[in-house]
Amino acid sequence: MAKGFNRPAMPGGGAGGMMNQLKKLQEQMEQTQQRLKEMTVDGTSGGGAIKVTATGDQRITAVAIDPELLKDVDAEMLQDMILTAVNQALDNSRKMQDEQMGPLAGGLGGLGF
Repeated sequence: MAKGFNRPAMPGGGAGGMMNQLKKLQEQMEQTQQRLKEMTVDGTSGGGAIKVTATGDQRITAVAIDPELLKDVDAEMLQDMILTAVNQALDNSRKMQDEQMGPLAGGLGGLGF
């Protein structure tokens, strides 16, 4: 008997169906990645005196510092506050990316991966 003769049929129409599903999934991922480039999240520190904005693809697009803060803060404290806000913005960006891409990654399970 030939190898694979009694192999069960693959869901979705065999290799051709799987390739179509992969192509569709790839298109959805590309669309989601494009949307993430346009979505933004913020990170703050100092009670909102420092605000950092990042996109869903982890690019910092803005840093805002309340001028009143500059009157009473030393350089080292300011650096720490900026670093905290940047890291928070990047963490929020990664979380948003996981939320947007997660459902697509779940779709790989139906392809036998």
